[in-house]
Amino acid sequence: MIGNKQKVDLETWERRSIFNFFKNFSEPYHGVCLRLDCTETFRYAKEHRLSVFLSLVHRSLVASHLVENFKTRIVDGEVWRYDQIHGGSAIGRLNGTIGFGHYQFHEGIQQFVREASLKVDEVKQRDDIERFPEDNLIRFSVLPWFDFTSISHAREFARVDSAPRITFGKITDADGRCTMPVSIHAHHALADGLHVAQFVEQFQELLHAPEAQPVLG
Repeated sequence: MIGNKQKVDLETWERRSIFNFFKNFSEPYHGVCLRLDCTETFRYAKEHRLSVFLSLVHRSLVASHLVENFKTRIVDGEVWRYDQIHGGSAIGRLNGTIGFGHYQFHEGIQQFVREASLKVDEVKQRDDIERFPEDNLIRFSVLPWFDFTSISHAREFARVDSAPRITFGKITDADGRCTMPVSIHAHHALADGLHVAQFVEQFQELLHAPEAQPVLG
């Protein structure tokens, strides 16, 4: 699941000054909460007996591959650009605890969800906390009980982390359309508000077309 990566030349990178400004902030993440229409993806998942959550994860992972800034990570003080971004999420267990699952990215939604579902089932049977060894992932979570308007995350400030964090909330059906709150937090040294907006635009389009497979750079 590691995939290929290329080191970004900080001397010629257009974000060099922004990177240097934000990289050492004690809290470098900035975030937004907004509502997105997930009707078509929700219906597709139900019709094909797929996990709704993992279907949403897939659509957002495809969107991340279409926004350059969502594919860069900070590793040992250097910036790397990955050609593939995977998913990771908290998984609830029957005893009320959680574990972490990690999902290999696939361009097709059905293959991705079916393989990721096997990983979810596997994690539910364990009692450990496993961390993904590489940085090329997005950290997902879901709060299906809440139609939230804001959110915060637990962070280990001593550990450098630059992966985006995306959380889905309760899906609400009104007038035949399904919407949900989504929070997106990104490392400011790697992405600004413009790039979050670009990601949101791509994500919304992909939610409307669950089987679409854009050409990924």
